[in-house]
Amino acid sequence: MALYTYKTSNPAFSRDVWKGYTSTSNKMTVNGVILKSFFCVILVASTAMLTWNMHIKGFNIDYLMYGGLIGTLFFSLLTAFIHRLAPVLVPLYALAQGFFLGAISIYAENKFKGMPLQAIGVTITTFFAMLFLYKSKIVKVTDRFRSVLVVAISIIMTIYALSWSLNFFSIETPFTILDNSSYISIAFNVVAAGIAAFTLLLDFDFIERKKNHVPKYMEWVATWGLLVTLVWVYVEALRIMKKIAVN
Repeated sequence: MALYTYKTSNPAFSRDVWKGYTSTSNKMTVNGVILKSFFCVILVASTAMLTWNMHIKGFNIDYLMYGGLIGTLFFSLLTAFIHRLAPVLVPLYALAQGFFLGAISIYAENKFKGMPLQAIGVTITTFFAMLFLYKSKIVKVTDRFRSVLVVAISIIMTIYALSWSLNFFSIETPFTILDNSSYISIAFNVVAAGIAAFTLLLDFDFIERKKNHVPKYMEWVATWGLLVTLVWVYVEALRIMKKIAVN
C-alpha cells in the first residue's frame, strides 16, 4: 500500500503531517525513534515527579494541571505544522505532559491509594505486549485491520467529544453515563482501552513503513505520536481502575 494512502487516526501520523518529503542522506530509523521515545518518557516522568514533590510542599497543582494541558495542546499544534522544530518541541511537549499527568495522578492517588502506579504498570505492560505481537507477527497489520481500527477510534473519539460537550452544559443523555461507574461505563472504557492498545500496532507499522524515507528529525514527530497513544492507554487504565474501585 502506498505511504500516502496509509490510514491512521493518530494526529501525529496523519497523511498531512508526513507528506511532501524527498530523499535525504540522513534518514529516520526505528532505533532512533526508540531512543527518543525512552528519552521523552524520562522527561514525562521527571515533571510528573516534580509535580508530586510540589504537591507535598503545599503547592496548588491545579496550575500545573491546566498549564500542562495547555502546553501539550500548544506544542502538539506546533509540532504538527513545524516539523523541523520537532527536536525542541517534542521534549517540551513531554515536559508539559508530565505536569498534566502528574496532577491527575495525584488526584487519583488521594482517592485510591496506589492506583496511578498500577496504571503505569498496565501501560508499560501493554506497550511491550503490543510490540511483541507486532514483531512476532502474531497480529498482522493488514488493510482491513487498519480500516476497522480507524473507524473504531473515530467512534470512540466522537462519543467522548459528545459526552464532554453534553456534560459541560449539564444535559442528561445516554452519553453522560460514561462518566459514572456503571457497568456500561466500565465496559465502554474497557473497549476504549483495548482500541488504544491496538492503536500502538498502527503506530509501529507506520514507523516501520516510514523508516529510511523521511528526514532524521521526523524521528521526533514519530516519538510524539507514540507518546500520544501511550497517554491514551494510561488515562483509560486509570479510568477503568477508578470506576471498578468505586463499585
